[in-house]
Amino acid sequence: MFTGIIESMGEVVGLEKEGGNLHLRVRSDISDDLKIDQSVSHNGVCLTVVSMEPGTHTVTAIQETLDVTAIGELTVGSIVNLERAMLPSQRLDGHFVQGHVDQVARCQEIIESDGSWYFHFTFPDTAKEVLVDKGSICINGVSLTLVETSDSGFSVAIIPYTYEHTNFQQLVPGSRVNIEFDVIGKYVAKLFARYQKG
Repeated sequence: MFTGIIESMGEVVGLEKEGGNLHLRVRSDISDDLKIDQSVSHNGVCLTVVSMEPGTHTVTAIQETLDVTAIGELTVGSIVNLERAMLPSQRLDGHFVQGHVDQVARCQEIIESDGSWYFHFTFPDTAKEVLVDKGSICINGVSLTLVETSDSGFSVAIIPYTYEHTNFQQLVPGSRVNIEFDVIGKYVAKLFARYQKG
């Protein structure tokens, strides 16, 4: 379980395909503090550390992960948002994030506004019922508040600190991002759908 508060940014320094799996070697400030078998969020995707070298760690994405996220689009030099699993004793400054990406969204527009940025994203409307204005969403591992929602998209506002300390600074119109909808909203939507069916 994660909070969506990014700890560090890492740089992809190696990629290796092995069958349907993709091994990613990442260099970051927290790599030396990790342990093998530890879960770490990479752009919002929960991946397990499988090996370590000084200053770097390696994680593996299986085919299913590559099919439903944008992890497979990373290249050597890509910057990823990193967060270690939360401790039960820490403050929950973001929201409950599982690291299980629901789908991919595409950045449609970026508007700079008096020192902040508005990012507009589009996505297939298969999960529009779990989006609510001022609700929570996780984008590339970042816990954010929805500004507006529609049947085919949503927008979020990014403050300077978040912009500077995440890979939002690298997004451009057309970029694809990993999104995880609020787990509570997903449960409520599923229960309501069952109720409607009688």
